[in-house]
Amino acid sequence: MSNRVTEQLTAAGAAIEHDSFAIIDREVAHHAYTAEQWPLVRRMIHATADFEFNGLARFHPDAIQAGLAAVLRGNTAIVADVEMISVGLSPIRLKHFGLTVRQFISDADVIAQAKEENSTRAVQAMRKAHRLGLLNGSIVGIGNAPTALIEVVRLIREEGAKPALVIGMPVGFVSAAESKSLLAAQQDVPWIITEGRKGGSTLVVSALHAFLSLAETQQREAQTA
Repeated sequence: MSNRVTEQLTAAGAAIEHDSFAIIDREVAHHAYTAEQWPLVRRMIHATADFEFNGLARFHPDAIQAGLAAVLRGNTAIVADVEMISVGLSPIRLKHFGLTVRQFISDADVIAQAKEENSTRAVQAMRKAHRLGLLNGSIVGIGNAPTALIEVVRLIREEGAKPALVIGMPVGFVSAAESKSLLAAQQDVPWIITEGRKGGSTLVVSALHAFLSLAETQQREAQTA
C-alpha cells in the first residue's frame, strides 16, 4: 500500500514521479547515504535535475530521526527564511501533520529594525522568530539567506535556541558556503546542509516533502503493525 496524503493527487502524476525516482536511482547507481537519508537527496535531485547533490548533501547523524520526530509530534512550526518556502509546501500535507509555516521577512517591524541596525531583514526575521518562541522545537528551513543561517547559529550558541532540526541550504556567492560550514561545526542541534554555493528554497521544500512522505510511511506501518 502506498502513501495517500504525500503522493501526487492523480495516478498519472504519481506514475511520473515514481518513474523519475526510478531513473534517478538507476543513473546514480551508487551513493554513500543511508536508506533514510537517500529519499531526501533523491527528491533534491528530482527537483533540480542536478546529480551533484549526490555528495553535496550532508547530514548530522541525528538529522533524520530529529526531523521525523518533529513532524510526527504535530503542532510543529516550520520557520522559513523566505516566503518561497511557504508557497512551495503542500497545504494538504502540512495539515495532515498539523504543521504551520512561519516567516517574517517582509514584516514592517523586521524591515524597520534591519534599517535601524544596518543588518539584513533575514537576520531580524530570525530574531523575531526567537522572540516569539518559535525556534525551540521547530524545523528551521533556510534556502535563500546566508545571513539568516549565520544568525540561527548565533542564536543556538549564544541565546540557547533549540530547534529540532535546521535545514541549511542557502544559495549564493556571499557567505553561503561559509554559513553552512558554520552550522555543521556545531553539534548541539541536528542539521542538513548542501556544501558550497549550491542550494535554494526548492531544495528545502524538497527535503521537507521527503520528511512528510517518510513520516506518513511510518504512520501507516504503525497502524498496520
